[in-house]
Amino acid sequence: MLLTLPRPRCSSAAGLVARPIRLTNVVVRRELLWGLGRLNATTTVLQRARLADARGGMWEAADVQWWWRRPRATDELVLPVWFDEVGPVAAAGLTAWGDTWQTDLFAVPSIVDEEDVWAATLEATAGHRAKALQVLVREADALLADLAIQSGFAMTDELSGTTWMDADQRPPVAQVDGFAIVDRVTRADRPHPMIARNGELVEPRLRQCSLYDPTLDLAVEDADGRVAGYALFWFDHTTLVGLLEPMRVEDEYQRRGLARMLLTNGLDRLARKGARRLKVGFQTDAARNLYLGAGFVQTSIDRRLIRAVH
Repeated sequence: MLLTLPRPRCSSAAGLVARPIRLTNVVVRRELLWGLGRLNATTTVLQRARLADARGGMWEAADVQWWWRRPRATDELVLPVWFDEVGPVAAAGLTAWGDTWQTDLFAVPSIVDEEDVWAATLEATAGHRAKALQVLVREADALLADLAIQSGFAMTDELSGTTWMDADQRPPVAQVDGFAIVDRVTRADRPHPMIARNGELVEPRLRQCSLYDPTLDLAVEDADGRVAGYALFWFDHTTLVGLLEPMRVEDEYQRRGLARMLLTNGLDRLARKGARRLKVGFQTDAARNLYLGAGFVQTSIDRRLIRAVH
């Protein structure tokens, strides 16, 4: 039996018939969404997934909101989202990173048939075969890795990782003489420090995101007010997880302790807002060493799989 659910308050494809997907105990409907409507639904899926599994999965809701920071070719793609009687329970994910599109399977664990969600995600790429595809997989996620390999993806040598920390184990706040931490509330009259790498729309796009908080959008300035680095922290009031994504210290200011200054100030702000657990991923040895040195514990090795254009 197909459940009759209230229509979500977000963009959907008018006139399209929702197709059911069978879960473990119920049948739910599938709706086709795009734009901010799909972003908001995916946010809910990832929040429910985190509440169901405290350490599982690759992504937080804040990750997909961070990806929204610039316009992408995939923003307006119509993709399926599945709903149960509570709300969104699974979503197909496609995110354009230049000439490569990232595929993601977002689902609440032990409820939805992940193979069906993966198949629907790949089906959505059928009209875009000129794009290479990638997927990031936790080394322990054998199911997703197998699905990707069976779909023509190949494992690469590129490794990254995920680290976690309990908020009450956070390091003391570090300061560096001659530098100060500011946020977008105190510096609202100045250009956003991430414009150079993310475009003029970065701040208005971030402000469209439900989890964005300008008091957690930090920069470190020198005595003359020049931006030496920046970091964006995200607090999820639903999951009580605090995430760092991204952080950068400009080349001419490196090796002065500014990364640790940004990190510890941001973690302290997250904890004061109510975050109980803190998370950050890494792609380089330098970043890994910084986070482990601050008390984070690595919980996974993550691998990148690629399907070339064919």
